[in-house]
Amino acid sequence: MDARTLRSEDFVTKTLKETTGPLGVAARPKVVDFNERVKERRHATILMAIKRVTILVVSIAAVVGVVWALFFSPMLMLNADQITVSGANEWVSSSKVESIASTQAGKSLLLVSTHDVETQLAGIPGISKATATKQYPNGMQVQISAQEPAAMLKTPDGSLTAVDGKGRILNSVKNASTAGIPVIEVDDVAKGLKSRSVVTAIKVLDSLSTAMRARVNKVTAQTQDSITTELDNGNFSIIWGDASQMKLKKAVVDKIINDPNVIGDKHSVDVSAPLRPIIK
Repeated sequence: MDARTLRSEDFVTKTLKETTGPLGVAARPKVVDFNERVKERRHATILMAIKRVTILVVSIAAVVGVVWALFFSPMLMLNADQITVSGANEWVSSSKVESIASTQAGKSLLLVSTHDVETQLAGIPGISKATATKQYPNGMQVQISAQEPAAMLKTPDGSLTAVDGKGRILNSVKNASTAGIPVIEVDDVAKGLKSRSVVTAIKVLDSLSTAMRARVNKVTAQTQDSITTELDNGNFSIIWGDASQMKLKKAVVDKIINDPNVIGDKHSVDVSAPLRPIIK
């Protein structure tokens, strides 16, 4: 074969074409430095870890700050000077109510238990209902329903002790009016409150309306089944028996003594058996 007939190839031109980029600039294959790549990755990993730790620390600090502000800072702390009481009377001291509510003072309102306050107040003689309401940011409103005494216990020396319908001694108040409050004579207050007849008499009196109780001028309780009251300065004598069926007994008594055609000239009504009242 004649070498002159063979196709010649310009290897220099071919090489330049293969190594020329899109802009016509000669480009060389990039040499990767694996050590630098490892360092870059390590650096990126460290930066990411620092960023995550920073975010976590900031988040924890924010949560701690909010918890402190809500539960431990003065921002929502119950102030004893901002506890108000309404509904008290001369027999139920507002100062005693305040002292119980003040046991919650110093706590965040979010931690204050109004249920505990209401439960403790329910145990005070003379309080039939108590409602405690938080007043943000630092106060509490306590509303109570204070009862009048169900009866006064009178000892031989003439001293009077007010008791509620459960036989609990009420707040002692000097010069308090006892008008309209039935009086039960006892030899001793402590012993009287342990007597079934006296306790039953108190329950009977407590179930009467305020108007009816104001008409009572004498109470006798020989036994727990023979509770008797005198009304209107002795004009009527009502034998209640025990403290059962008082709603029915009161309805029967009201019907009898307030209807001249029924009571006539009689002065005694026995409703110990309310379905068979005896009028004398």
